[in-house]
Amino acid sequence: MYAPAQELEAKVFAQLPPALSKQGTRSWMTDDRPDLRDRIGSFLEGPAFDRAGTLYLTDLAFGRILKLSPAGEFAVVHEYDGRPNGIAIHKDGGLFIADRAKGILRLDPGSGKLDSILPELPNAKLHGPNDLTFASTGDLYFTDQGETGLQNPTGRLVRLRAGGQVEVLLDRVPSPNGLALNKAERAVLLAVTRANAIWHVILREDAQLVGRTGIFVQLSGGPGGGPDGIALDAEDNLAIAHVQMGTAWLFSALGEPLYRMRSPAGRLVTNMAFGGADGRTLFITESATGTVFTARLPAPGATLFSHL
Repeated sequence: MYAPAQELEAKVFAQLPPALSKQGTRSWMTDDRPDLRDRIGSFLEGPAFDRAGTLYLTDLAFGRILKLSPAGEFAVVHEYDGRPNGIAIHKDGGLFIADRAKGILRLDPGSGKLDSILPELPNAKLHGPNDLTFASTGDLYFTDQGETGLQNPTGRLVRLRAGGQVEVLLDRVPSPNGLALNKAERAVLLAVTRANAIWHVILREDAQLVGRTGIFVQLSGGPGGGPDGIALDAEDNLAIAHVQMGTAWLFSALGEPLYRMRSPAGRLVTNMAFGGADGRTLFITESATGTVFTARLPAPGATLFSHL
């Protein structure tokens, strides 16, 4: 249908050092798979840059918030009894965390103070938040994924207004995952992992909340794969972490494949964030090996709430 995506070289930027690996330690991720205990030392997700150029990440398997310096040095910021998945940074510097077990949390990276922001919905329990992003207004959008999928399409897209009001925008999504607001903030691009697709969700300002929702990009591949984290550049081109494919893609604002970046590590490519001195470097997590790899793209990333 389209010309093949151009190949872009990807390079390893950093890998979690053995001193910070928890290989051999029991984790909720290994309770049902004890054989993985000697293979998983971390599960990196949720990269997000602060104003100083520090990259924050989650360790979903072991309840850690990590940071990665511009020089490629890892450190533990906080460790707790949770399942942190995504991070979005507020313009005040606070780390908002989508935690699969505890809901939406806020961590002060300086003091280590961890607060609960939204442990459940007003009239329902959360399935398990996965990822989140801020609008320029301070409204927080997040996905409530849990174990939803085609067999149980009850995942949610939720908006937590800056003033505290909670709105469920969609509630019949088969595994909502990464998300991003377009430049005009009139639509949410939503990764729907088990449908192997990116949805385009039009935002409205009336009681209906959302308008027509359609498929923006239809991917393929598996098993167990699909789009995970996503990120938009300044021109509304969409970067997609295609889990189990060992690939990150860049699609145009019209949905045409532009570039393919193959992982130099494993196939569990999960999340991404734009960073670097000029904002044109895409930092991508490969969760199974605890690796962050990078690729250079033509346009810088979109300006996020953290940098306003």
